Amino acid sequence: MSQAHLNASSSSSSNFQLVLSAALDAYEKRTKNKLLTHPLAAQLQSCNSPTAIISVLQDLIQQFDRRRRSDERLTNWLNPTVNVLYAFASTLGQGVGLVFSPANVVFSGIGVLLLAAKDVDASQDVLIDIFVRIEGFFKRLESYTEVQPTVAMTDVIVKIIIEVLSILAIATKEVKGGRSKKFLKKLLGKNNIEDALKKLDTLTMEEARMAIAETLKVTNRVDDKVDKVDDKVAKVDDKVDKVDDKVDKVDDTVNRMDDTVNRVDDKVDKVDDTVDK
Repeated sequence: MSQAHLNASSSSSSNFQLVLSAALDAYEKRTKNKLLTHPLAAQLQSCNSPTAIISVLQDLIQQFDRRRRSDERLTNWLNPTVNVLYAFASTLGQGVGLVFSPANVVFSGIGVLLLAAKDVDASQDVLIDIFVRIEGFFKRLESYTEVQPTVAMTDVIVKIIIEVLSILAIATKEVKGGRSKKFLKKLLGKNNIEDALKKLDTLTMEEARMAIAETLKVTNRVDDKVDKVDDKVAKVDDKVDKVDDKVDKVDDTVNRMDDTVNRVDDKVDKVDDTVDK
C-alpha cells in the first residue's frame, strides 16, 4: 500500500472519530441515552466475533418477543447486518486506533431500541418493518466484506454507520414515548425516518457498486499477472525446445561418429585378415 494511501486512510479514520462523536451526541439528545456508558456497551465490547454479538442481540429479541407472536423477521436481519457492520468496524480500525468500536456503538443502539420496545405492545410491527428494510440494505453488501476498501469506499462506510445510528435514534425516541400502534405505524411515513431509510438505501447501493468495481480491478490485475506468467512459461518452453533441438543434433553427431567407428573397425578387421593370410 502506498504512503499516500496510508495517509489518506489515517486522515479518514481520524475524521470518522469526530463524525461519530457528533452522531453520538445527536443520539443522546434525541433518546436521552449514552451509548458508550450503557451496560450493553460493556457486554458487547467483550464479544470478539459476529457470532458472539448476534447471540447477545438474539437474547434481547427473545425478551422482546416473549409476550408477542413469534416472528422470524425479528431475527433474520441480524446476520447480514452484524456481519457487514463488524467488517466495516475492522476496516475503520486499521491504521488508526479508535477510542471505541463503531460497530459496538451501533449494536448497543440496536439493543437499546429492543429494550425500549419490550414494554410497548404496538412496537413489534414497526420494528419488523424497519428491520426488514435494513436487512435488505445490508444483504447487498454481505458478499463484499472481503474486498479491500478504497478511501472512497471507507468514506461511504462512515456515512452508512452514521445513518444506521440516526435511524435507531429516531425509532428509539418514538417507541420510548409509548405511542399507540396507529401512531407508530405512521412512523415509517414520517419524513425524518423515511428520509434516513432512503439515504441508507442509496449509500449501500453506492458501496456495493464500488465494491464490484474494485473486485473487477483486482480480477483484471490477477488476469494480467497470469498472462505474464503464461508468457514466461511459453518462453521457457521455447528454450526447452531449443535445448531439445541441440540434443537431437548431438545425437545425430554421435550416430555419425558411431558409423565412422564401425567403418574403421571393418577396415581393421580386413587388415587383420590380410595379415593372417
